[in-house]
Amino acid sequence: MTISLSGWQKRVLLALAGIAVLALFALAFTAGRVSSGPSYPGTTSADAGFARDMQVHHNQAVEMSMIVRDNATDETLRSIAYDIALTQQQQAGQMYAWLEEWGLDQSSSQTRMEWMAAGAGDHGGMAMGAGTDGASMLTPDGLMPGMATEAQLDELRDARGEDAERLYLNLMIDHHEAGVDMAAAGAELARTEQVRSLATKIQSGQQAEITLMQTMLDAL
Repeated sequence: MTISLSGWQKRVLLALAGIAVLALFALAFTAGRVSSGPSYPGTTSADAGFARDMQVHHNQAVEMSMIVRDNATDETLRSIAYDIALTQQQQAGQMYAWLEEWGLDQSSSQTRMEWMAAGAGDHGGMAMGAGTDGASMLTPDGLMPGMATEAQLDELRDARGEDAERLYLNLMIDHHEAGVDMAAAGAELARTEQVRSLATKIQSGQQAEITLMQTMLDAL
């Protein structure tokens, strides 16, 4: 049986066919955008490990800097400590935001420094490569290199004047030296440009601060 269509029926069918074609194009375009969307680092990546561990490292530097800013009398040192606190707090905020953007937890069950084990060479005495793991790079207290112990933090809280200044400079130089090594590993191992860029900035900035603080320590 042949069905004859009137003119308006043909026009409706053509319009529906056109809509169907446009819908297919839209679906294909959307699928293409989804499949080619940003690829974020995984939770065990060097990028994520760097962001997590360097946040912890930075947060302690902020804490020590604010302690000595309240307890020291030398205005130059108090100014440097405040600058370190502001800089590292801002950088820690950046790293926190990355993990949020990547959909990753701020903490992980992975051992501290484990992300560095994939590196090569020796960063500040922290040998990396085959046979190494995060645990082997931690201190006997289970802390990341350069991190002050609770006893050292208590000592800094109790110190005043020149004693506080000398203790802070010694602790912060050690802290920065380890931070420089971690930053060098981050610049080497990270996959994202944003992590490599910040790691390089941390490396150069903290190295310059080490030189300045060592000069101040020698003058005490």
